[in-house]
Amino acid sequence: QVQLMESGGGSVQAGGSLRLSCAASGYTGPIAWFRQAAGKEREGVGYISSDTTRYADSVKGRFTISRENPENTVYLQMNSLLPEDAGIYSCAGNPRYNGDWDDRGRYRLWGQGTQVTVSL
Repeated sequence: QVQLMESGGGSVQAGGSLRLSCAASGYTGPIAWFRQAAGKEREGVGYISSDTTRYADSVKGRFTISRENPENTVYLQMNSLLPEDAGIYSCAGNPRYNGDWDDRGRYRLWGQGTQVTVSL
């Protein structure tokens, strides 16, 4: 069964760190991370493929995406967290078409999401 499953969310104080995981079963293609804060639209956080990584401007220098091939798991290391980083983080894959990495309509495969809370 092809699926993505996130883990690693939780509560942290501002300035702290979290590492999210996206375990991919039956899928080895590119993966994007998105987040959705309460009352806001889902936005792209970062993306990894076989030859590139991309980040939203708001997280550059603080977040890092990496992939461990044997386990086929994509990680999102989040440092220096800010309250505005809070939200439900989801990983996505299996893009329908070529396009912008942060086009959420592009992806057919989504995980269930994991909650990140950042307090002052």
